[in-house]
Amino acid sequence: MKAILVDISKCNGCFNCQIACKDEHVDNDWSPYAKPQPDLGHFWMHVGEVERGEVPKVKVAYVPKPCMQCEDPPCQEAARKEAVYQRKDGIVIIDPEKSKGQKKIVKACPYGCIYWNEESSIPQKCTFCAHLLDSGWKEPRCVEACCTGALVFGDYDKIKKLAQKRKAEILNPEFGLKPRVFYAGLPKKFVAGTVVSPKMEEALENVKVTLTRLPTGKKITTRTNNYGDFEFENLEANKRYSVLIEKAGFRPEKIGGVRTEKDVYLGEIPLSPK
Repeated sequence: MKAILVDISKCNGCFNCQIACKDEHVDNDWSPYAKPQPDLGHFWMHVGEVERGEVPKVKVAYVPKPCMQCEDPPCQEAARKEAVYQRKDGIVIIDPEKSKGQKKIVKACPYGCIYWNEESSIPQKCTFCAHLLDSGWKEPRCVEACCTGALVFGDYDKIKKLAQKRKAEILNPEFGLKPRVFYAGLPKKFVAGTVVSPKMEEALENVKVTLTRLPTGKKITTRTNNYGDFEFENLEANKRYSVLIEKAGFRPEKIGGVRTEKDVYLGEIPLSPK
């Protein structure tokens, strides 16, 4: 069984993986694995941009997304005439001949990883470059092209152990499809702010900031940097928090009602001297 680990924290958005996929599959007929990928509209390896926060606290994360190579692929269930099959190594292949006219295969994928080739009237997707693996390659083109090590390919057991070590997750576990693509460092919610002097003339450094989860009372503490900024990352969505800001010689400032329905930037927070 083959699998991929995607480490979001290492992805810099260079799009090398997406370009390599295009280079390998556009205008190249790798039958019986896949017919040529169209020039436009298909992204068998798609690098999505996830924008977070609001000005002036904005972050961008890049999420590479190939076919999930599900253990229980719904595309296979939707196919007729055995047009979709799963190899012994777990790679799911859409037969380019048997799948002609079967647009239902596209709609069956809840991840949106299957595309419709209008000209050839066939559904198409990432194959983990099975044609290369079968000819002796150790990894797909997308993984080979990754210059930061954000993509790791290998045997399922090895990748799963690495995924556990890096506390990786799968996308949309609620689908129940047991995908073989794991994600480390998926962007979650953050709470951030900037602590300043009373007249907002200077940033306050080394200020203690405590985030308290409500109603559990669980606390996380950090300190402001030399720009007065603080940040709490990797927070669960749709939770309630309070923020306590403390510095010797200043009155403590408490902010309640902080909800992570979205990323939160609290803005500039002035502290008053005692």
